[in-house]
Amino acid sequence: MQSLKGRDFLSLADLSVSELRDLLALAAQLKAGSLRPQCPHQVLGLVFSKASTRTRVSFSVAMYHMGGQVLDLNTGVTQVGRGEPPADTARVLDRYVDVLAIRTYAQSEVEAFARYASIPVINALTDLEHPCQILADLLTVQEAFGGQLEGLTLTYLGDGNNVAHSLLLGCALTGMTIRVATPEQYRPEAAIVEQAKALSPNPDSIVVTTDPEAAVADSHVLYTDVWASMGQEDLAESRIPVFEPYQINSALLAQAHSDAIVLHCLPAHRDEEITHEVMEGAQSRVWDQAENRLHAQKALLAAILGAL
Repeated sequence: MQSLKGRDFLSLADLSVSELRDLLALAAQLKAGSLRPQCPHQVLGLVFSKASTRTRVSFSVAMYHMGGQVLDLNTGVTQVGRGEPPADTARVLDRYVDVLAIRTYAQSEVEAFARYASIPVINALTDLEHPCQILADLLTVQEAFGGQLEGLTLTYLGDGNNVAHSLLLGCALTGMTIRVATPEQYRPEAAIVEQAKALSPNPDSIVVTTDPEAAVADSHVLYTDVWASMGQEDLAESRIPVFEPYQINSALLAQAHSDAIVLHCLPAHRDEEITHEVMEGAQSRVWDQAENRLHAQKALLAAILGAL
């Protein structure tokens, strides 16, 4: 993991195949308690422009577990919220803290922080990608299938959003087949799809379709997210009839592999993108997935801070 020390993490595509595998292995060791990395006196700054539960808490707890400190630099209580340019904020925070996790709207903002700060910058979510979430997702799939990822099929249903983008890249790196099923006008960005194909050992394993039933056939993992992301709440009601065929329900789940698991990055709108029955059912791994945010992000922080 020495190759990640001091590096930014803005996208899943920033990792090599071996680095991703090593991060997941490290996360599994941390979860098992067989390693206890320490980074005393080091400080993580959280620059969050978007609301957060899992990301905020998991990053904070991970840092505290390693003996570090956390500064919650909410944009409502810093000059960022009054329009200070990211370049200026980045160069100031660079003098105070050891690592930054940024949760914001534009990918260009985290890129600006990374460009102007010499400390590592982590993408804790943008409208383009959500790479930290996918580290936890892949760890959860790995646990459910005996450590295996290559050869498995993951189907994502719903909006071709930031989670779909990072899943495309993460699955490509691990050699998984990924099928993204969305309504025609909500497909993932074509550039991300092409990037995933370039990263995958088998470009034909990257599939984008409008047919949810074809997408879930014999799939090992069914995954969904809300149909309207943060900042799109005013569109939520109008999207429901468009996305209804992509709901993960018992009928759709029955068409997947007999050992299939169900994932949702949360928060969920029960009985919209996923039914209450499926979310609370035997095949749901949603709560394991949420827990794994802690272990995956602890592994990421430990590697970036050289705490191993």
